[in-house]
Amino acid sequence: MDRLQSMGVFVAVAEEESFAGAARRLQMSPPAVTRCIAALEEHLGVKLLTRTTRFVRATEAGQRYVESARRILAEADEADEAAAGVHAAPRGQLAVTAPVLFGSMHVMPGIVEFLTRYPEVSVNAIFLDRVVNLLEEGIDVGVRIGELPDSTLRAVPVGAVRRVICASPDYLSRCPALVEPRDLAKQTVIAASPVSPGLEWRLGSGKQQVSIRVQPRLTVTNNAAAIEAAALGFGITRLMSYQVAAPLAAGQLVRLFREFEPPALPVHVVHHEGRQASAKVRALVDLLVERLRQNAALAAEAA
Repeated sequence: MDRLQSMGVFVAVAEEESFAGAARRLQMSPPAVTRCIAALEEHLGVKLLTRTTRFVRATEAGQRYVESARRILAEADEADEAAAGVHAAPRGQLAVTAPVLFGSMHVMPGIVEFLTRYPEVSVNAIFLDRVVNLLEEGIDVGVRIGELPDSTLRAVPVGAVRRVICASPDYLSRCPALVEPRDLAKQTVIAASPVSPGLEWRLGSGKQQVSIRVQPRLTVTNNAAAIEAAALGFGITRLMSYQVAAPLAAGQLVRLFREFEPPALPVHVVHHEGRQASAKVRALVDLLVERLRQNAALAAEAA
């Protein structure tokens, strides 16, 4: 039994939650996949998968094994690349994560450029508005907004963003007076739940911090909808500076109370440093870092 091949087959079955799906992904026959898993379970002396007519799930032992198998397979790939030399062309699969809107606006162009440059690489882009555990979820590269906790990840700073309050000129021409932050409590507010999930907006910092309790008339579940509603003149919203950079530049939105904005949030590209990063990870990280550092929406003066 080829141990590495068996690990690869098991990881595919666990991720696809299907023997047939793993067979298609690996271009193997379903019976060959079944025999491989059976041989692996016999070798280990444990049941790795629970099978029913409706689904396939990793057992508790299987969940532990799949994480170890992913790590071993990644290290084997790194060893192959090291043997081939540092100039070996990137190849294989990569998983990349970022916040939803940031990913589509600012990470996807880099991914497309990367795939165009390296035709032997495929990328799974996972854009989610939550913190993704790179190790546990099998992610190679991530983009994080905000302060980073201590971890084993390598983090490369690429810029900064801020939470900003904005509204359209049309709304500002007919809204109640906006002289100081406390006047926000009298306004029509659009809340984007990923950015402004609470009813209290904290502005400023330190002794200058002010808390404003707002009552949204419109709550949306994604930032793009909040931008659209604000640009249409419905009310005031609070979003990240990179999200509204284009409508601000076009004059569709106006930035309010800039002097009361909280401190900037750093943006990092993160990845597993390891003993030797693979060629594909190095290449993608280098490209994303270069492109994001050139992005005006993340520059200090824009943030």
